[in-house]
Amino acid sequence: MASHRRPKQSGPRCTGVLTVATAAAVAFGTQSASADPLPDPNKKGVEAQVDRLYEQATQATEKYNGAKERADRLKKQIAVVQDEAARKQGELNELRQRIGGLAAGQYRSGGIDPSIQLFLSEAPDTYLEKAFALDRVGERQTAVLQQFLSRQRALQQQRQEASGKLRDLDAVQKDLGNRKREIQGKLSEARRLLNTLSAKERARIDEAEDRANRAGERVDLGSEASASQRAAAAFAAAQGRVGLPYVWGASGPSSFDCSGLTSWAFRQADVSIPRTSQAQANVGTRINSLGDLKPGDLIIMRTDLSHVGFYAGNGQILHSPKPGAKVRYESIARSGMPFMWGVRIG
Repeated sequence: MASHRRPKQSGPRCTGVLTVATAAAVAFGTQSASADPLPDPNKKGVEAQVDRLYEQATQATEKYNGAKERADRLKKQIAVVQDEAARKQGELNELRQRIGGLAAGQYRSGGIDPSIQLFLSEAPDTYLEKAFALDRVGERQTAVLQQFLSRQRALQQQRQEASGKLRDLDAVQKDLGNRKREIQGKLSEARRLLNTLSAKERARIDEAEDRANRAGERVDLGSEASASQRAAAAFAAAQGRVGLPYVWGASGPSSFDCSGLTSWAFRQADVSIPRTSQAQANVGTRINSLGDLKPGDLIIMRTDLSHVGFYAGNGQILHSPKPGAKVRYESIARSGMPFMWGVRIG
């Protein structure tokens, strides 16, 4: 494509006649008090702090996403294990009924065999030892009881596995809560710092952000093709999300964080990739040079691999960059994040 067009107080000695310079200073001070405040000399420091907080929040978001992915995986595993345990319990109940039916038949015939009485009164895992000592167990009963014991042990293992996964899930959910509080704390601190700026300065920052969000309407992406049809399809899906807001932990379709955008887009191309940027960094084929990237390749950013986007062509990245921003095109060189490597999926 050739371009993209939106898919304190004076002392007594100082009470003399005002000099011209002093008068001018007073006049200037009076005028300034009634006009907009002078630019805050610390505004760059505040903005830098806000940028750091946003970066830390996005880094924490990827950790949150990783914990959530683990939690979702554990929930699925627990459901499978619990279903299997329920099935095994049903099989065990059927065997109990068979043994109980045998006992009932013997009772109607004049009495219950001591081996059956022993089974019904003893723990199953000690039954066979005692029954053999009595020499009161037959071959058929042995087979049934061994089957019972085998299934009982399997059921116990399933329950132990489920308990272990439930403990793991509890730990992961606690981690999720910690990550969520961390992210919300960073964003709250950023808002507090922004509120220390004047209304004029806040408006300037908002205007700059709006310009960055709108820049994609005029970006020249060149005409290079994607490396594969799947990468092209995923990239096209992401292009259709330009202008939608960054929301931490979001994976579409109407809001995204960075890895939420890339994983969502590949799902539209019937390709499943991991949820987090760190995990996405280790799938597909690694591309070490920016010059070798093609549109639709993933771009892994920051030394901790906490940011990801799509290479869009002509040195541009298509990504969901940070809180307060929208999905947009941006020059990789001006993104403020070091390029680590690319990933080609197809």
